[in-house]
Amino acid sequence: MHTVYCDGACTPEDMILSAIEKGLSTVGISAHSYTFFDTSYCMQKADIPRYLAELRYLRAKYFDRIHVLCGVEQDYYSDYPTDDFDYVIGSVHYIAVDGEYIPVDESAEILRTAIKDHFDGDPYALCEAYFSTVADVVNMTACDIIGHFDLISKFIEREELFDTAHPRYIAAWQKAVDELLKHGVPFEINTGAISRGYRTSPYPSAEIQAYIKEHGGRFVLSSDAHSADALAYGFDQYDQ
Repeated sequence: MHTVYCDGACTPEDMILSAIEKGLSTVGISAHSYTFFDTSYCMQKADIPRYLAELRYLRAKYFDRIHVLCGVEQDYYSDYPTDDFDYVIGSVHYIAVDGEYIPVDESAEILRTAIKDHFDGDPYALCEAYFSTVADVVNMTACDIIGHFDLISKFIEREELFDTAHPRYIAAWQKAVDELLKHGVPFEINTGAISRGYRTSPYPSAEIQAYIKEHGGRFVLSSDAHSADALAYGFDQYDQ
């Protein structure tokens, strides 16, 4: 869950109260980690001590109603230490190429431009670069949870950027899954893009979920909520 400390709409207390109302026994708030090259969406470095202190206060305030965890969604390219957080979600939001950090979840137009300008018009080269980065996310972030594994597919239900049934796309994600499974870290089933209207299914796709499950991987549900009303979105459907 994200709050006003980064790109969320509600305070941590608002989110905790919503979690209590929805009957959750544990709630984890995970601000976007500080990224030096893009500060538009993430927690600012100066706010991190206040974030930690507020979550400690709220954990004590509501200890008899819910267990509150203070986490961070650590971007692959973030270099801020994670030692003070209860848990870490490791995520890839950018592809680093030609000295630029290309966001993969900001807009379809950015991805089209990246394909043209940095990958010689080859969308599968973009996907291969993305999944090769994701394959290394546990090594880079020492995360406890792997975030939105196939975020690169955020816009494909609306835009024809690439075909997820293409052999190169499948080979790229399978190679990444095989590498990540070695760490024994669970993958998110992330319903955030559904609640925000971008997708009709969670990350990762049903095909990727099946592959992970067949190869012994584990999952944890995450609504990736940016507002209180989206908290635990779709959990009744995917909690299996």
